[in-house]
Amino acid sequence: MSIASPRRLGALALIAAVVVGACSGGGSSPSSGPGQSEVPSGGSPAASPPPPAAGAIQINGAGATFPFPLYSRWFYEYAFKDPSVRFNYQSIGSGGGIKQITAKTVDFGASDAILNQEQLSAAPGLQMFPTVAGADVVAYNLSELAGKDPLVLDGTTVANIFLGVITKWNDPAITALNPGVALPDKPIIVVHRSDGSGTTFIFTDYLSNVSNDWKTKVGNATSVEWPVGLGGKGNEGVAGTLSQNDGAIGYVELAYAKQNKLAYARMINRAGKTVEASIESTQAAMADFGAEMPDSLARSIVNAPGASSWPIAGYTYLLLYMDQTDCTKAQKIVEFLKWAYSDGSSFAKDLDYVPLPDAVREKVTAKLAQITCNGQPLSGG
Repeated sequence: MSIASPRRLGALALIAAVVVGACSGGGSSPSSGPGQSEVPSGGSPAASPPPPAAGAIQINGAGATFPFPLYSRWFYEYAFKDPSVRFNYQSIGSGGGIKQITAKTVDFGASDAILNQEQLSAAPGLQMFPTVAGADVVAYNLSELAGKDPLVLDGTTVANIFLGVITKWNDPAITALNPGVALPDKPIIVVHRSDGSGTTFIFTDYLSNVSNDWKTKVGNATSVEWPVGLGGKGNEGVAGTLSQNDGAIGYVELAYAKQNKLAYARMINRAGKTVEASIESTQAAMADFGAEMPDSLARSIVNAPGASSWPIAGYTYLLLYMDQTDCTKAQKIVEFLKWAYSDGSSFAKDLDYVPLPDAVREKVTAKLAQITCNGQPLSGG
């Protein structure tokens, strides 16, 4: 038997474990523990120095839970290409990742939120590198609908649920969207993130686009003042809280909904069409905004206008300083990302993430080639 089969089985077991069992940490530096990937990985051996011993180079990262299933898979698979590097990633939420990379306590951060001017000013030279796009979904746990077709929701209704205006599952707004469905007279339990979160950034960006009430009363950020609901740390915590509470509704990245076997709603998009979260509908949302990116390499893709587009989609980003201080680590990170943008794309699709369009990937890799170390170009950069 070739090595591919046991490797794939190991990878699938790893992904199932991290998605279902991981917990978010606090704002401390990454260390072994839950909510964290620590599997050997890295980039191609550097051209100048001799290859180090297996796992001798440790690269620490922290941040978004949104891409954690994919990053865990990438780090696992990349170990077979370059075992000299061990990636240690702590899934603590975008807010924590931004704080740690700003403080330079990690080698890279990760965020689904677009950095604002204040955050960029606090970290001169910090650059966002989109890795993939993914979908936020509105997941729910309603025993009366177990095993039945998913509910249909629209932006206004979702906003009013999270504002606390709609409080029962059989509210007229929900029943009107789901004719023929026997919805129970049961309280809605809202579940949201309790930590600074890029998943929250994408979700509240969408709600701010479709509901003026949400925009004026709550707004768009990685952390907001929630009008109602229970908080959970990370996508993992929200998925767990949803699973434990009949009548609950919340938002998670698509991979977490699937791995935790959560029902999630179809959405009526900006074009008035009912769509399901998928690779194809997320890809359609990306295409609606064109393939070009600003020099910041960051843009919102929520509430896309296309008929087949998923409305709650977003890019997720790695955060790297354009001028690095550890040349060996810098070279390894760049080599890893080059692999992720090419061979790693197939693993993204396995987990319902969407690789970058060709034109966007070319612009991102061109920016990646501009990374320096102590003001000097990287070898092979």
